[in-house]
Amino acid sequence: MASFEFLKNTDWSKEVLSSAFGNSFWGFLGAAVGFGLLCWVIKGPDAVWMALNEDFGLLVDLMPRVVIALTIAALIWVMMPRDRMSALVGTESGLLGLIVATLAGAVTPGGPSSAYALLAAVAVSGADRGALVAYITAWATLGLQRILIWDVPFMGAEFAMLRFIVCIPLPVIAGLIARRLPLTLRIKGAQE
Repeated sequence: MASFEFLKNTDWSKEVLSSAFGNSFWGFLGAAVGFGLLCWVIKGPDAVWMALNEDFGLLVDLMPRVVIALTIAALIWVMMPRDRMSALVGTESGLLGLIVATLAGAVTPGGPSSAYALLAAVAVSGADRGALVAYITAWATLGLQRILIWDVPFMGAEFAMLRFIVCIPLPVIAGLIARRLPLTLRIKGAQE
């Protein structure tokens, strides 16, 4: 199997380990072990095993949704007409640009790696800062993947719908505020 020769490369292994298991991973792992030990001391081993069993069930329940969300994010990223998108949300787009950015943010699946990559691509293509803020605010508050993967399974459909309805105006308001602030926006990676 010559195609798996890279697995023998120790530099590659170290790079993968450092990027996949960075400081935040070890911090969360340490906290999990610490709270597990605390639970063991206070509630006993049965409580720890019950919690781990429930966590495993939740992981099995969520894994198909996470895989589908990441697949959709990758496909959208490849198919996105970035030049047309930036024209819709450019500096002359007005309120319509904020609404388009809000809708785009709400339907962008995946995690920060897909949302911020798309945001950066649209930003360097000439998008308005208000639209950029509306997009990322919509992704964070109205994201359909968040509703399907987190809100409904954890809190139920009624809570998910209430939270969604309450948050609908937030991205547009945030975009309007961003347009009014007297700040200069510098996008990392943009041409000076």
